[in-house]
Amino acid sequence: MSTPDDPTQVPADDPLSPVETSPGPPPVRVRVTSTRRDAPTRRDLRPLTRDIDEQSQLGEVYMAGLMSAQLRLALRVLAFGAVGLGGLPLLFLLVPATRTMALGRIPLPWLMLAVVVYPVAIIVARYYVRASERIEAEFSHVVRRR
Repeated sequence: MSTPDDPTQVPADDPLSPVETSPGPPPVRVRVTSTRRDAPTRRDLRPLTRDIDEQSQLGEVYMAGLMSAQLRLALRVLAFGAVGLGGLPLLFLLVPATRTMALGRIPLPWLMLAVVVYPVAIIVARYYVRASERIEAEFSHVVRRR
């Protein structure tokens, strides 16, 4: 005879008790389909562009991400320009031979400042524009996707 304190006995009304299965065949599966194929699917009622326009917290997070990506790009380009342009006078100062060097009748410092700097500046500017457009395109893609 078992007592209520017997751990081997499970009360009948216990929801955690194992379910008894009958040895018969499994139940037949039923496929549920809908005839309403033209029913509208649930869309996000609040698009991300609205969050950005209303300057909500989510919109501010997305805008902060865009602005920080643009700032990182601008700082990289600025650092490259500062090292490049700032490095030339430093080169002329630390290596005295470059001050007197000439290519034909044109001194090397003048040649570097007049000929080399501008094409490099154009290439860096082109890189900056393309990279910033890529960042904005990725941001637009994320906004449209959500």
